[in-house]
Amino acid sequence: MHLSLSSFTPNIVHDIYVKNPLQSPLGMEIIRVGNELIAEIGFEAFTFRKLAAQIGTTEASVYRYFENKHKFLLYLTSYYWSWVEYHILMRNNNLLDACRQLKNALEIIGSPIKADDKNLNQEILFYNIINESSKSYLIKSVDELNKVGLYYNYKKIVATISDIILRINPDFKYVHMLVSTVIEGIHHQIFFANHLPSLTDTDTEENYLPDFYYHLILSTIKND
Repeated sequence: MHLSLSSFTPNIVHDIYVKNPLQSPLGMEIIRVGNELIAEIGFEAFTFRKLAAQIGTTEASVYRYFENKHKFLLYLTSYYWSWVEYHILMRNNNLLDACRQLKNALEIIGSPIKADDKNLNQEILFYNIINESSKSYLIKSVDELNKVGLYYNYKKIVATISDIILRINPDFKYVHMLVSTVIEGIHHQIFFANHLPSLTDTDTEENYLPDFYYHLILSTIKND
C-alpha cells in the first residue's frame, strides 16, 4: 500500500532533540543520512563522527541537533511511532468495525509501507525499528527518560490499539500487556525470519504475520 505523507508532521517530545532537525536543510540531512547509516553499519558502530563525514559537515554540527546517539535513536523511533499513529488514524477513518480497525493496525505495524516522506526512507526506518529500537529502552536510564516523556509515541500506539481491543471486549483486563506483547512479537518474528529462521515460521501469504497475531488476540480476549 502506498501512502501520501504530504500532511504528516511527527509529534516528537522536544527533550529528545536540542534543535528541531526538520526546521533546517542540515537537520533533515542528519536524520535522513543517519537513518541510512544505522541500517548500513548498525547502531553499535554508528557515531556522529561517521555521520558528519557522510554528510560533509562537522561532528559539532550534529551535536547542535542531538545530545548523543541514543537521543538520535529515540528520535528515529519516535518519528516512526508518530508515523504509525498517523497511518492508523488515516486508514481507520470512518471505519466503525473494531475488528477491521485492529486488523489494519496490525498490518501497518507488521510491514514497511511505501510512503512519500521527504525526510526519511520509510522502508529503511522500518527495518531500523525491527533491528535497533529495543536499544532505545533496554538501558539503565530508562526510568529517568520515561519520567520526562521520551517514550510517549510508543506508549501512544499501545494505548490506541488497546482502545480498539476494548471496543471488542470491554471486560478484558490485560489489554496493555497483550498489545505490547503483540507489537514486540511481530517485530521479533520479522527479525527472526531475517536472521534466525529456525526460531520462527514463515509463509508466502503477504499478511501472514499480522493475521496470526490478529487471530491470537481474538482468541485471547474471547477466552478471558
